[in-house]
Amino acid sequence: MSDVYIVGVDMIKFGRYPERTVPSLAAEAALMALDDAGLGIGQMQALYCGNLGQAGGMVGQRLLAEIGQTGIPVTNVANACATGATAFRDAWMSIKAGVYDVVLAVGVEQMGKGLLGGGAGVSTEGLIGSGTMPAMFAQIGMEHTRKHGTTFEQFARVSVKNHFHSTLNPKSMYRVETPLEQVMAAEMIAYPNTKLMCSVNVDGSAAAVLASEAAVKRLGLMDRAVRVRASAMSSNPFAERQLAMPDFSAATRLAAKSAYEAAGVGPDDINLVELHDCFATAEIVHYENLGLCADGDAGRMIDTGETQLGGRVPVNVSGGLLSKGHPLGATGIANIYEVATHLRGAAGERQVEGARLGMTHVVGGGPGMGTACAIHILEKV
Repeated sequence: MSDVYIVGVDMIKFGRYPERTVPSLAAEAALMALDDAGLGIGQMQALYCGNLGQAGGMVGQRLLAEIGQTGIPVTNVANACATGATAFRDAWMSIKAGVYDVVLAVGVEQMGKGLLGGGAGVSTEGLIGSGTMPAMFAQIGMEHTRKHGTTFEQFARVSVKNHFHSTLNPKSMYRVETPLEQVMAAEMIAYPNTKLMCSVNVDGSAAAVLASEAAVKRLGLMDRAVRVRASAMSSNPFAERQLAMPDFSAATRLAAKSAYEAAGVGPDDINLVELHDCFATAEIVHYENLGLCADGDAGRMIDTGETQLGGRVPVNVSGGLLSKGHPLGATGIANIYEVATHLRGAAGERQVEGARLGMTHVVGGGPGMGTACAIHILEKV
């Protein structure tokens, strides 16, 4: 089976675009990725498009109506917060299977303001408010505190770090530092997550052009290429607690194990990570789920600066979902854009020097929904 490479990748600046349509946002990122590869839509053999909220669906076909209807097959994907990463993985699999040589993957979302899961009410298990994302990840954080003594201040330091990183990213929604005292004193949403420890609902799109090794060589794009070393997905395994509250940790650990095995590497080989920091508590927990540190060691990891730019394994140098923003269908491919940009040595002020291997991670779901997790390991050629 052929290796698969990213030969073009880009994203629009995340923000709020109420005057735009979802297909137009998707089309913009698609054209940017095609331009990055130096290719046209007429050279794409298939399109995989991720989107969750657009009424009427078929966003892939509608974006082609804006940039060129060439008759290629279109697959539209919805898979919670893993939507964009799932579209990317489907594109990867189509080349891995030998069906296509060059394909396009796009993720897009247009979101309003407000609380995710806010209309869910009370679950049948009686966990009051558990249908909201802040309540779910507050519970996850408090469980970590119960087991390992993680403090409110340690969770808050995640937000301080990621907001600082975002000041170096011109495509981030917010580019403002938030000192520790400001984060901790912000409006409490669901303890221990204050408002500044919650991800930002924004509009956004990102896209990637993937190609087989033969196509990369034929098109003369190896100097632009980033190898997809591994692609892994998981859903939640059965557990008693899963009946009432999704276990995001179990799904992430399954996908991480699979990705490391497929890539033939371990956590110590990874130079940077873009992980799913939908809330500050989530980032702390995922340090351990991804094997970046031992269980119970995540609080120390944030205290010592190991995950900030210049640290042992920088995490969310883009600013992460906490500051760059979290347009659900676009996040997975936006993470891939960030890591690929570092592996190309093109990340400017936020460049992770010497990066050769990077990981992306997204996980989504909710009560009564199950969980979807996608992890990719990318390699500098």
